[in-house]
Amino acid sequence: MDETQKKYWIFCIYPLLALITLVVYWQLWSYDFINLDDPDYVIGNQQVRGGLTIDGIEWAFTAVKTSNWHPLTWLSLMLDCQLFGTNPAAHHLINLLLHVANTLLLFAILRNMTGALWASVFVAAAFALHPLHVESVAWISERKDVLSTLFWMLTTAAYLRYVKRPSVARYLLTIAAFALGLLAKPMLVTLPFALLLLDYWPLNRVVRGSGFRIRDFGRLIIEKIPLFMLAIVSSAVTFIVQRNTGAAAELDAISLYSRIANAFVSYLTYIRKMIWPSDLAVFYPHPGNLPMWQAAASAAAILAITILVIRLAKNHRYLLTGWLWYLGTLVPVIGLVQVGNQALADRYSYIPLIGLFTMIAFGTDDLFGKYRYKKIILSMAGAAAICVLAVCTYVQAGYWRNSVTLFEHTLKVTKNNYLAHNNLGMAFQSQGKIEQAISQYEQVLQFKSDDARAHNNLGNALRAQGKFEEADEHYTQAIKYKQDFAEAHNNLGISLVAQGRIEEGINHYRQALRLKPDSFEIQNNLALVLATCDEHKFRNPDEAIKLAQSASRLTGYRNATILNTLAAAYAYAGRFNEAVTTAQLALDAAIVEKNDKLTNHIRGQLEQYKRVVPQK
Repeated sequence: MDETQKKYWIFCIYPLLALITLVVYWQLWSYDFINLDDPDYVIGNQQVRGGLTIDGIEWAFTAVKTSNWHPLTWLSLMLDCQLFGTNPAAHHLINLLLHVANTLLLFAILRNMTGALWASVFVAAAFALHPLHVESVAWISERKDVLSTLFWMLTTAAYLRYVKRPSVARYLLTIAAFALGLLAKPMLVTLPFALLLLDYWPLNRVVRGSGFRIRDFGRLIIEKIPLFMLAIVSSAVTFIVQRNTGAAAELDAISLYSRIANAFVSYLTYIRKMIWPSDLAVFYPHPGNLPMWQAAASAAAILAITILVIRLAKNHRYLLTGWLWYLGTLVPVIGLVQVGNQALADRYSYIPLIGLFTMIAFGTDDLFGKYRYKKIILSMAGAAAICVLAVCTYVQAGYWRNSVTLFEHTLKVTKNNYLAHNNLGMAFQSQGKIEQAISQYEQVLQFKSDDARAHNNLGNALRAQGKFEEADEHYTQAIKYKQDFAEAHNNLGISLVAQGRIEEGINHYRQALRLKPDSFEIQNNLALVLATCDEHKFRNPDEAIKLAQSASRLTGYRNATILNTLAAAYAYAGRFNEAVTTAQLALDAAIVEKNDKLTNHIRGQLEQYKRVVPQK
């Protein structure tokens, strides 16, 4: 292929990669948010829903919500809400466009480094269309994944420019891109290590002829000290945040043996799922103590592959780079430091699989050597593989339509999946299917009787049926198993107040507020009781005003229910002018929310307040 033909193909490849990725994923346009993490990241997060504001930006850099510190991800989601509100189609589209950008950058970088056009196309296409990557694209909460990978790619691109023509400006650009990536997701801490692998192959900065030059390798490590320092700082911040928020499992909660065994098995499981992407799920429960033989066999297999790759590296350096890329970039999420209760997660493979795809693409080319039909066979095999992946990804993406389809599928392909049962129950409950929701929660408790969330959710479902005493029992169980469970205290407070047990209800509201002082929902519930309670001895309009004002600030003065509570608190305190003004704000907000029932209620309250205000 001459240079003119090559340029023509390159010109065509970019739009073709983008087009096929958009076609396969375009169904996301009609998909909804799901009830796992999306409420925390967008639909239930008032700071994010408020868009880009001064307070929101400050919050993004100080918040440790979702047990991570990733301010750039928060700002990205805020910008979405600023431009599109909480329309899930727009949020999905931005995730998809970021995935497309990552694909095109990967192709450009790999082709630029290796000069291998078709191998680079295969790696980029496999990255774009592998079903294991659906989770990173289709899950709005995984904005951090696709966004941080964009900066991974930009960091690598900047580094390549620096390698070709070293300068302080190009080096600083590399550092800046890496820092932004860490602000999107701390998993990028392995990027300096990945750059060293690229120095080995394909940049060949540590190899001269057939020899490995230790002196050059040492120089390249020193060159990357600022990057390693940023990675260390990010790792420390992440560890502290996860410890303080309880996300990182205590070392004795999951034994060291279990974590190491699961790590070895997971390495092989990701490879199996890459080759045969079946039974993919949003959550894989941690298996606990795996059989010793399974852990030992997995460790032996990984060791054997590593030894083989090292022996072949002299003539096939891409094998060592690809294999160590895969092993190394998975280290932060392989479970040695357990965060959450999953055994593994599809989204964790988003960057690591690039290493395996590279081994496959360049390895098959070498395998056929100078065979005369090599180009025909490889082109047909590669096209067939990409078509199969595209179909599998299209099908896998279909399960992400909504919470019901996602968790019903998850239950079909996993066993004893308490999280899937619980979240499916929540999805049914949001649809008013209370009996089906109760059935799901009860299945959780059959094999995980100490699941506080399931007890709390079952309590909510029973309360919706008017079974307050049974609900209270489950709220109490939830608090027993999770003593700092603010939501369970809040829900128990709601139930007790509804039964006329006002003092007990208020006590639980206060406990909930002590555990979660920035919860606008809890503040609103307590404020409403203190402002409007029929028993005068429990009324405290002044405290109610303070609580409702705080809740209103937290929601940007845009939540109709909370503004209505504040208006009521003003009225019961005799401050009717302020009650009228606030009720008008509540009415406007209710109209924006398109909540007809609340709109009519607030309109009636407003008229009552106006009748009390002296006419001028």
